[in-house]
Amino acid sequence: MNKKTFPILLSFLVMGFGDAVGPFVGLAKTQFSLTNFEAQLIALMGFIMFGILSVPIGVYQDRIGKKRVLMLGLIIALFGLTLPLFGLSSYFLFLLTILMLGAGAAILQIAGNPIMRDVSAAGRYARNLSFAQFVKAIGSLSGSLIPFAAARWFGAEWKILFPIYVATIILTLVLVGLTKITEDNATREPATFQKCFSLLNNRFILTMVAGIFVYVGVEICLSSGVPILLHSNYGIELKTWGLLGNAFFFISILTGRFLGSIILNWMKPTSFFKATVIVSLIGVGLIFTTFQWVTLVGILLAGLGFANIFPLIFSITIDSYPERSNEISGLMVTAISGGAFIPPLMGLVADKFSVTTGFILPLIGLVFLGYIAFLKPTQ
Repeated sequence: MNKKTFPILLSFLVMGFGDAVGPFVGLAKTQFSLTNFEAQLIALMGFIMFGILSVPIGVYQDRIGKKRVLMLGLIIALFGLTLPLFGLSSYFLFLLTILMLGAGAAILQIAGNPIMRDVSAAGRYARNLSFAQFVKAIGSLSGSLIPFAAARWFGAEWKILFPIYVATIILTLVLVGLTKITEDNATREPATFQKCFSLLNNRFILTMVAGIFVYVGVEICLSSGVPILLHSNYGIELKTWGLLGNAFFFISILTGRFLGSIILNWMKPTSFFKATVIVSLIGVGLIFTTFQWVTLVGILLAGLGFANIFPLIFSITIDSYPERSNEISGLMVTAISGGAFIPPLMGLVADKFSVTTGFILPLIGLVFLGYIAFLKPTQ
């Protein structure tokens, strides 16, 4: 690691703040007395910008550079998270906050991965990027752990997150702005709208992009639905121990990523993809039981299985068509918008039947992921 790497790592930490959308669902549900559907609209606001911004920002980045785009993402996220500092009495104001945070996270996702290469020493990019994903996971966990600690030990509201996030983003913005970064502008043909979307004519690529869409939607369903489930079925307080259910899910994902990096040294990605989907299916299946300890085991297994599905889909697709990696990357990031559309459907089912029944949506999504795990590339 060198001194230029640290500000970029902080950007990954901020990127992880976008995953706070999951625990925000349960917390805001209580704060504003929302229905399950209204609460899951928060997830829609958090992820809709991935679908809207990914390809346009990717094209724009080719013109103005990665550092400027990275700073743009930080500024937009900062604007959104500053709004609650002036009061959080309106559900619609909170939706605007999440929309801006989601837009910032989407832009950071587009710029963060490639700019890490520009600040890494030769041969250190993969290692630094892997470490950056762990840093991002810390940002993801903060959405659960900080409100838990604030409520449990300091008697503070979950909204204490916002000044902490704002201070972190300001520090990151200053450090990134002061860091001189020489960007790698190696001669290559930039991705365009036409080239990106023409790839969807390939059935394998289309299905794998759909897999990212479904995966992210299912992950947000679980991260946002687990605290509500624990509260509904077992009377666990959302503002304290309910948040630990969410943190437990993310910690199991973090653990699964570490284990996956070891397992992939000797196991083929396609075989590991099949295995990890099976573990996820077992985990989500256990959530439907009426025994609290079995449900918690299911949450753990779901997280361990989920941990590597995103990078496996991404890498398998890129390895199958390496000459189209830029276009495929744009489509994959766009598909993260699945986190906007599937959770509200889960909320509708939960309102109509029960919170537990709502978990049928993630289960169906995993069945689809199991299907694509057996697909082979087409030319």
